[in-house]
Amino acid sequence: MAPDPVPTPVPASAQLRQTRYFTWEEVAQRSGKEKERWLVIDRKVYNISDFIRRHPGGSRVISHYAGQDATDPFVAFHINKSLVRKYMNSLLIGELAPEQPSFEPTKNALTNEFRELRATVERMGLMKANHLFFLAYLLHILLLDVAAWLTLWIFGTSLVPFILCAVLLSTVQAQAGWLQHDFGHLSVFGTSTWNHLVHHFVIGHLKGAPASWWNHMHFQHHAKPNCFRKDPDINMHPFFFALGKVLSVELGKEKKKHMPYNHQHKYFFLIGPPALLPLYFQWYIFYFVIQRKKWVDLAWMLSFYVRVFFTYMPLLGLKGFLSLFFIVRFLESNWFVWVTQMNHIPMHIDHDRNKDWVSTQLQATCNVHQSAFNNWFSGHLNFQIEHHLFPSMPRHNYHKVAPLVQSLCAKYGIKYESKPLLTAFADIVYSLKESGQLWLEAYLHQ
Repeated sequence: MAPDPVPTPVPASAQLRQTRYFTWEEVAQRSGKEKERWLVIDRKVYNISDFIRRHPGGSRVISHYAGQDATDPFVAFHINKSLVRKYMNSLLIGELAPEQPSFEPTKNALTNEFRELRATVERMGLMKANHLFFLAYLLHILLLDVAAWLTLWIFGTSLVPFILCAVLLSTVQAQAGWLQHDFGHLSVFGTSTWNHLVHHFVIGHLKGAPASWWNHMHFQHHAKPNCFRKDPDINMHPFFFALGKVLSVELGKEKKKHMPYNHQHKYFFLIGPPALLPLYFQWYIFYFVIQRKKWVDLAWMLSFYVRVFFTYMPLLGLKGFLSLFFIVRFLESNWFVWVTQMNHIPMHIDHDRNKDWVSTQLQATCNVHQSAFNNWFSGHLNFQIEHHLFPSMPRHNYHKVAPLVQSLCAKYGIKYESKPLLTAFADIVYSLKESGQLWLEAYLHQ
């Protein structure tokens, strides 16, 4: 369910065992609530109970599909599926019975048509990257990084050059964040190895963050977007925010009040965009790599801090360097939060209802209108719908697949939502205000 695994292949003799057949009801019972966890990929049933701890993408992302059909996320997340399947034989315990449908009754009939669309997209070459695009993108980040330092070196460290330098460095950090996202999704090179290597460089050396942490968090988000207790991006519910209509009413009925949620659209401006990176991510990532003994990630991270320290300390001194560093993190945090939340927070947030891949992604995502600025400012995450349906697709092809996705949605009556950038930002606040009010009404109701 994420990067290519490395368990030991199973002897061919293990495949000669008599085929066992299962029903969807039997699969659903192995959802992890007890010890056993099963999932289905292309009608084959796999017992992942022991494998989850060795899963290269982490135990949580694969566990989120326990008791369910995982065909579409499997296809979406792996770029070398034939290699992965070879290592899956040790987990194979049988198949769905012939009379069983290929996916659960809770899932929309468009599943088969989406899989045909996926095959069409691959035949069109839309899963292949233009390496010059990503090289140019990397070069523009490096040039901005150099320009930031030259601003102080040439013009001095007075207020105006200092602010200009901070803005340039914030741009570097935001744009490097979008670029590492490309490599993390294995959407640039044809092999996982090269994607992982450059991912370490961009997120580790250019940003000072661990690739393993990003993989652990982000693939869960893609597997079950806006699903409570499965998508870590909405973990701020319920301790800081009441998110979504369903969960907010549920929280109110349970008479739970961790925060004054009816005012959350106001305090969002204090503990949301300005605080996420400098007050949380900046420190948590070090805890993550040390607690999990991710020493390679730590080395890449330290290379960033050493480089930045020795680049700016001689020009600014310790106090000036620390001021610059946290101003940059503050500006980057605002950029990051507004862009990443505009596509999700205003959308449907709920428990996992085990819907089909397309419905799961579309109810949790929306787009922002295409323009040269919007594409650059958001790292093409304004095409969030296409990105979630095809997470390993190179971003420069999103606009090409968008009409095909719109046609599929129109055929099956699924809302395909796209809006202006500023409207998307405003909708974050409006949705928080609405969910806070719903919580209050349910909380006060006798």
